[in-house]
Amino acid sequence: MHDAPPAGAAVYRGMDRATLDRQYSPSSRVASLDAYLRQYERLSEAARRAHPVRTSLAYGQHPAERLDYFPGPGAGRAPLLVFVHGGNWQALGRAESAFPVPPLLAAGAAVAVIEYGLAPDVGLDAMAGMVRRAVDWLLRHADGLGFAPDRLHLCGTSAGAHLAAMALLPDPSVGPDVSGRIAGAVLLSGMYDLEPVRLSYVNDALRLDEAATRRNSPILRLPARLPETVVARGGNETEEYVRQHDRMVTALRPRAAVTEVVADRRDHFDLPYDLGVPGTGLGDAVLAQMGLEGTTA
Repeated sequence: MHDAPPAGAAVYRGMDRATLDRQYSPSSRVASLDAYLRQYERLSEAARRAHPVRTSLAYGQHPAERLDYFPGPGAGRAPLLVFVHGGNWQALGRAESAFPVPPLLAAGAAVAVIEYGLAPDVGLDAMAGMVRRAVDWLLRHADGLGFAPDRLHLCGTSAGAHLAAMALLPDPSVGPDVSGRIAGAVLLSGMYDLEPVRLSYVNDALRLDEAATRRNSPILRLPARLPETVVARGGNETEEYVRQHDRMVTALRPRAAVTEVVADRRDHFDLPYDLGVPGTGLGDAVLAQMGLEGTTA
């Protein structure tokens, strides 16, 4: 770790620590974070009541390595969207993360909502390994669960987008290599270069050093070829989240078929509501990637 810089001193791209902290606090752009979190939980409870679901399936040995699986139609040929929640690597879980499920089911997809360990109890390397293990477990159990193993699409929002991007990298240091088995990726409002994160308040929980920061910055380690990827953000995001999005789009374009979405009327927290919703930029892009375009919710 490093000593705190003097108050007001520039720590990253001309920003002092207070400014950098605001830039990596997306709730600084919305009226009430708590209102979103309550809505996530309420909508997730409604999704579990309204749809068949297999809950708390263990994909690993750690107590947090659990997922909820919502079966789709199609006699085993439904595509699967694996949703990785956000929360700055420190908050949320399966209980608050089933809210994107209903429109995806209506469009013909199956959905898995995964839980993973959180900081400070679990480090970032281990979190990335957990997401890889969840993908690997789902693929190994595709026949029993009833989805097409060649149609698994990995989606993450905020910190979840970072972890999803890490799963696209070959030769991981932790967890199985699932990079060649992911049919498509959806990255929402993510952080892909963690150097500014290391220098912000977020690192109080993550405890990243410089080596771990480089190791866990997917934009620095992208392979030559990647699956089709949707990269999306809200119109109301901090300038640093916009910059991270722009850099990732630029880095991906030579490596993958990329669909960029900027949802002008959405922010960091309500953008995932559009997943699977026909007629929205994000919904249409995700349904097209999954081969479900033309369906109606």
